[in-house]
Amino acid sequence: AGVLAVLYSVANLPLDFYRGFVRQHAYGLSNQTLGKWFADWLKTLAVLLAVGGSLLWLAYLVLRKSPRRWWLLGSVGAVPLVVLAVVVAPVWLDPLFNDFGPMKDQALEREILTLAERAGIQGSRVFEVNKSVDTKAVNAYVTGLFGTHRIVLWDTILARLDRRELLSVMGHEMGHYVLGHVQLGVALTCAFIAVTLWGAGAVGGRVVRRFREHLGFHELSDIASLPLFVLWFQLAGFVLLPLGNAFSRHIEHEADRFGLELTRDNRAAATSFVKLQHTNLDVPRPGWLYKVWRASHPPLGERIDFCNSYRPWQTGEPLRYERHFR
Repeated sequence: AGVLAVLYSVANLPLDFYRGFVRQHAYGLSNQTLGKWFADWLKTLAVLLAVGGSLLWLAYLVLRKSPRRWWLLGSVGAVPLVVLAVVVAPVWLDPLFNDFGPMKDQALEREILTLAERAGIQGSRVFEVNKSVDTKAVNAYVTGLFGTHRIVLWDTILARLDRRELLSVMGHEMGHYVLGHVQLGVALTCAFIAVTLWGAGAVGGRVVRRFREHLGFHELSDIASLPLFVLWFQLAGFVLLPLGNAFSRHIEHEADRFGLELTRDNRAAATSFVKLQHTNLDVPRPGWLYKVWRASHPPLGERIDFCNSYRPWQTGEPLRYERHFR
């Protein structure tokens, strides 16, 4: 399995390099040196070998011990593993690639924490990450669960947006936290794993029985079946991707709504999206095919339109998320 992972990574190296280094520099989006890019690639491979190898050993052990119910046991066992991954990633994995620390602008941090208290968030933590060493793009996100949950701001977004725009971005990220979007993402991931494992058992077993002489193995529990599993997960991921993207666009839209209701600063929210589009070179209104298969966020043009039009507080309409505010 380790050899296959290395071969797979090496085979994809030219495409990864072109997509992640050459094209990013060609469009002026990257500050990353070749050495930093290759070091990050090696770290990713090391994590894949360490974590992926352990999970593969465990998966094939379950396959051998329970050839009929392995997919059900695997689905149940995946739940704590996915939760664990979300919990430890901000603490152990993310710092392997960039430096995380407290915000340097303490006045802005106090404003963010005040906004968090208005959103009903107690004990929130805001981290600044040194992403300018890698990119000129801007971003902010919510990550972690339980004691590791945090809001992360790239230093590039701190340099590009003004105070009001940053607070509107923070309102959006607080919406993800308050509305439990990280937990919903975990649940969706576990559901995807369950459906995919069930399909692998139903389809893979038939494929092996029919083509065992050509495949060279007679049971799915044989490690030689790994390429078959990889192919199945790739196909399942492609088929289910539109559903995952639709779910992601929905929660991003609701986080936009939450942020607007919390800050009531429509102009700052709209101008932050304009700057994001200019800086990240996003297409504001892509075609439907791209939106369905590639877009995990609503198109920026639609988000700007929503910022310009959503003002229920001016017409006396009830706010959808007012119950969360203090």
